[in-house]
Amino acid sequence: MSAEAMPTGEPRPFVRNRADGHIIECNGRTAVIYAQTGPSIGASDDYWTVGQLISIQVDNARIVGLIFKVDLPETRWVSGSDQDVHVHVELVGQVNTDTNDKLTFSSGIANYPHMGAIAHRIRATDLATIYTASLKNAVSIGHLSQNASISALISIESLITRHFAVLGSTGVGKSSAVSLLLRKIIKQRPELRILILDPHNEFASAFPKNAISIDHNTFDMPYWLFKLEEFAEAVFRGRPVIAGEVDALRDLIPMAKEQFANSEQPVAPSLLKRDRDYTSMTADTPAPYRIADLIKLIDERIGQLEGKTDRPVMKALKQRLQALIADPRYRFMFTAPTTMDTMRQTISHIFRIPANDKPICVFQLAGLPSEVVNSVASVLCRMAFDLAVSSDGTLQTLVVCEEAHRYIPANPDAGFLPTRQAIARIAKEGRKYGVYLGVITQRPGELDSTILSQCSTVFAMRLGNERDQEIIRGSITGASQSTVGFLSSIANREAIAFGEAVPTPMRMIFETIAPEDLPAANMTKKQELAKPDSQHLSLDSVLMRMRQLNAADGMAKDDTDSAFQTFESPLAAPKPQPEKIPWRSTEPVVRTEQSQPTVEGFRASDLIRTFRNDKT
Repeated sequence: MSAEAMPTGEPRPFVRNRADGHIIECNGRTAVIYAQTGPSIGASDDYWTVGQLISIQVDNARIVGLIFKVDLPETRWVSGSDQDVHVHVELVGQVNTDTNDKLTFSSGIANYPHMGAIAHRIRATDLATIYTASLKNAVSIGHLSQNASISALISIESLITRHFAVLGSTGVGKSSAVSLLLRKIIKQRPELRILILDPHNEFASAFPKNAISIDHNTFDMPYWLFKLEEFAEAVFRGRPVIAGEVDALRDLIPMAKEQFANSEQPVAPSLLKRDRDYTSMTADTPAPYRIADLIKLIDERIGQLEGKTDRPVMKALKQRLQALIADPRYRFMFTAPTTMDTMRQTISHIFRIPANDKPICVFQLAGLPSEVVNSVASVLCRMAFDLAVSSDGTLQTLVVCEEAHRYIPANPDAGFLPTRQAIARIAKEGRKYGVYLGVITQRPGELDSTILSQCSTVFAMRLGNERDQEIIRGSITGASQSTVGFLSSIANREAIAFGEAVPTPMRMIFETIAPEDLPAANMTKKQELAKPDSQHLSLDSVLMRMRQLNAADGMAKDDTDSAFQTFESPLAAPKPQPEKIPWRSTEPVVRTEQSQPTVEGFRASDLIRTFRNDKT
């Protein structure tokens, strides 16, 4: 109703959805609407604002447009007067009404707007139709930014089976969004295993009832599970490898494995001789061996090379191995019993077989030596893929890579190649076998573009960097590319979601998570409790810890025999030991062959046997 039609003396009514505009330009991708705003126009001041969806009436359909720019034809604002405005919209799709008055949305446009076509703010029923179309088993993760009464729905099945990414700057709520998504996933897919690579030790507190946590104090990963490249990364502490020493390891490690297989076992061997012909082993086969045997083989090789040029190479390799096992930071690789095959226990614990109502494993990487983090990430991602293949898809796993740009950087020379290969394999082939990928990063510009392109659903939170925004713009196909322009200014907990899990790109706000379930909630609580006592902090205790850390670093660089003599464990002569679980955990692990962990009838021993056969 216009001001002229209103009875004299009556107040102007507040009408939000009756201000009309008219199409004055259309090029097939965008359109321009002529409209008016001011005191005589019956609409709120925010009627034509950037980020809102509008409708354009065309025959029996309504074309949907996203406002990305609003300007004045005369570039002059006159206060208290009506103003002409030009509203620039990007055409997104159209809402159709069938013969039964049922609303449907399609991203294609059958008939484009004609000159003079009427445009106005989109109806709530149309808005709900747009964001629920073609979604199966949809769940709500929040609400639309434009209308808080309409839920933001996603398809969990499409989210995980086609991989996903959560991108955003520090402090925008990225970790909280990931926690929310994982809660929705385990509720919808309780049989799915989730492995979180957590460099900042944040996620353990987010899932107190659904997850186990493995940190540097409870972490045992036998060195023989590492492939040669991964083991060499640990031996050389991230420095360039020496080809001669790596070649020696490639020759001698299979011999050490054969010696272990042929040695007398004080405890009945679990799967060793029955599973494999150890003479066909390679340095990459995940089978146990003793470092003592490897050192002995190196000594024998040194004796055979008396006076030859290769002798210094072998001596240097021996010193590196001795320094490695003497370094207390690397005890997670050597504390497991070396006289038995613990592969079943290791895999059972990490990949939750059985889950025991805790399908999530949070792998805290912060306490590990920085030069071995890449190797550990490589081992875990590789094992996740191999388990899925060896179990014919019975063991389905979602691998979540926090700070993914650390493992798979855009610069091929900046990251550890085996880690890049393991994650790329999941991204490219994982969905065929039941292993999926979740990528979280604050620096999408530094992330491998191939990996990111495999993530079919993206939640883009606030990103101020122009290069990061360009990457997102290139990822959005079809309409709604103008939404990228909002990335530098959207609020915390707000995101632009696009891809396979949503019917069309949507600007949404994630649900609020309870404070006790937030990532790093325990760390925040500890910091708060420590504040009153900070004045009583003992500087002596801090300095003592600093010296201990520096001593460990110095030992890592001191490749000497004397350092080797200070550590006692895998080098001692093998002694009969009762079988024990190499995880310092209160959760019991089943031991007998008859009651091995199963997944729908799948025996863990069968899995290990197939796994090793594939690796030979």
